[in-house]
Amino acid sequence: MTKHGLVALTRSLAESLAPRVRVNAVAPGPVLPPPGADAEELAAAVAASPLRRVGGPEDVVAAVGYLLDAGLATGDVLSVAGGTQLPLPEPLVGLPSELRGR
Repeated sequence: MTKHGLVALTRSLAESLAPRVRVNAVAPGPVLPPPGADAEELAAAVAASPLRRVGGPEDVVAAVGYLLDAGLATGDVLSVAGGTQLPLPEPLVGLPSELRGR
């Protein structure tokens, strides 16, 4: 499922099932290295993240815990991606990564 599909499904179910059921979702980004990833690939993933780190399962668990505790949250999709879902500012698009700080 695409992230757009996840957002649409989450919102639709939240609207249909409220007020008895709250529906939220977590959209994880890079939280586990791909199988067989080498040190260079891991370094590239870290460099691509505005937070300069990749996450782990504990980051996703924390997001789920937050949504379970947030009694007014429904229809929300919480991104746990270290900022990788953010677009690059326009002046930085096309610049080599070492010049744009990512």
